[in-house]
Parts: sequence; structure tokens; C-alpha cells
Amino acid sequence: MNAGFILQELLSIANPEKAKFLQGFFKTGKGQYAEGDVMLGIVVPLTRDIVKRSPKLPFDEIQLLIDSKFHEARLAGFLFLVKQFKKANKKEQKEIFNFYLKNACKANNWDLVDVTCRDVIGSYLLDQEGREVLYQLADSENLWEQRIAIVATWTFIKHNQFDDTLRIAEKLLNHKHDLIHKAVGWMLREVGKKNKAVLVNFLEKHYKKMPRTTLRYAIEHFVPEERTYFMKK
Repeated sequence: MNAGFILQELLSIANPEKAKFLQGFFKTGKGQYAEGDVMLGIVVPLTRDIVKRSPKLPFDEIQLLIDSKFHEARLAGFLFLVKQFKKANKKEQKEIFNFYLKNACKANNWDLVDVTCRDVIGSYLLDQEGREVLYQLADSENLWEQRIAIVATWTFIKHNQFDDTLRIAEKLLNHKHDLIHKAVGWMLREVGKKNKAVLVNFLEKHYKKMPRTTLRYAIEHFVPEERTYFMKK
């Protein structure tokens, strides 16, 4: 089993009609955030299934997938890292974590980030004292590394650890890109599911400078009166 075999598996189920739709959905046109990305037209569950049925791949073969021009091949590469991380020992997990970080900028669309970073980056850092790497990613000039920084904290939120999410959200509040506005709002909403008081306190402090998209995402599960209160403010 190698990267070439995985790519052939993906090519065998490519759907040109679906690919045309996905090219627009994932903003691959000139000047858009995923300019030049090439879609095969494969839905995520099918890519997951190929990875699930495949044996472990060495890093050099995963690198070939991550370097592919095809969106779904890159997704498969990162999904292999997720799969292998879950079965790895501590030493191997660190190696996978470092390999992911080395390739973070190649997770160059929001789906590649969202379905993989929390299960590798977030999971590895959960038991680590130092999480400085997330702040380095947040300070990056690369949109996808910045999205990884905030979305990876989802794992911490699930374990009732909110500080890093709030600090990184604060760093990214003035970001210009809608994809970061949405990601920050999403993670704030997740905080609110666990501890509404923590979210409300953050909103009361920052609502004046929050993009409206971020605010709408953050308060999505509030009752109508509460949503109106914050949106009118």
C-alpha cells in the first residue's frame, strides 16, 4: 500500500459533476481563498472510508498525498495522520504532531483544517503544559495556520479548558477574513455550550469590536431575547 494506490482509489470514484459544484463551494476561483485547488468531487465520508480501510502509511507516502494538487488526496493524507495518531504511543504521537505542523499550511481549505487539526494538534496539546505553538500559528500570516490555531482548541473546550480558546479568539477578533470570523464564533459557541457564563463574560467585554459574523455564530444557541440584546448592542 502506498500513496499511488490511495490516489488511484480516489480517482476511481471521482465525480466530475460534483467536482464542478465543489470548485465553487470551496472558492477555488481566481482571487478567492482557495484559488487553484483541484477537486475530484468526492464527499468526505467516501475519503474517510478509503483511509479507514487502508493500512498504516509511512510519512514519506503521506507526504506525497499532502503534496498532491487534488484536494481529496490532501484530505486523505491528513486523515491518515488522524487515524495513526489515535493508535500511536506517546513518542509516535509527537512525531505525527510535528509532521502535521510542518505541513500545516497545506491544509489549505477550511474542511481540511476542521476535520483533522483538533484530533492531532488539539489532542496532542491537551496534556501538554506549553501550548505556545498555537499562539505562533495565530500570529502567522497564513490563513489556514490561523484557523488551525483556534479550531484546535475545540479539544480543550470538550475538557472544560477555555483559557486558550478565549485568548486566541481575542488575538483574532480584528482579523479581516470571514473564515476566521466564523471559526472564532464557532469556538466561542462551543465554549458557551459548556459554560454559558464564561461566554457571556467574554461577549460583554468584546462585543464592541467583534465582527457581526463572529457574534452571530457565538450566540446562535441563545434564546431570542438574548440574541437581540447582543446584536442591538
